[in-house]
Amino acid sequence: MKNKFTLILIIALFFSCTSIFAQYGGYGGYGGYGSRMGAMGGMGGMNQHHDKPKEIPIEVTVSKIMEQLKPELQLDALQEIAVANILTESIKSQGAIMKQEISQDDKIKEIQTLSELTDSKIKQLLTQTQKEKYKAMQEDAKNPKKSKKKKKDATTDSN
Repeated sequence: MKNKFTLILIIALFFSCTSIFAQYGGYGGYGGYGSRMGAMGGMGGMNQHHDKPKEIPIEVTVSKIMEQLKPELQLDALQEIAVANILTESIKSQGAIMKQEISQDDKIKEIQTLSELTDSKIKQLLTQTQKEKYKAMQEDAKNPKKSKKKKKDATTDSN
């Protein structure tokens, strides 16, 4: 259960960081806004307004997660749809939790609970073999350095 939370948290953090960097014109700080002012020049730039940064649509996030899950777990069409729906609802709920005016600790607890619930819903749809692969994926997501080392060791052992 904690592994699923870790996987979802890592994915959520990745996409939130991506949108934060995109908001400010990439890694160079406020380059996106500053370059517009220079291009418009003088008084014309004073009347401009800044649009809100575009949020990454939930569907895009879910499709990226599904790109990893589908081949790894060999999901059939029905499982794919059901898992995608569960992930969509989970991400929407995470967004609502993050917007709540509660302490950071309470947000973390609520997201952990949501993650455990999401994890159990997904596992209900999987076969035993798929559950084992799913658990392994969660472990890899939790310990990315160890999984890379194992892969390196496996390739050097086979040579």
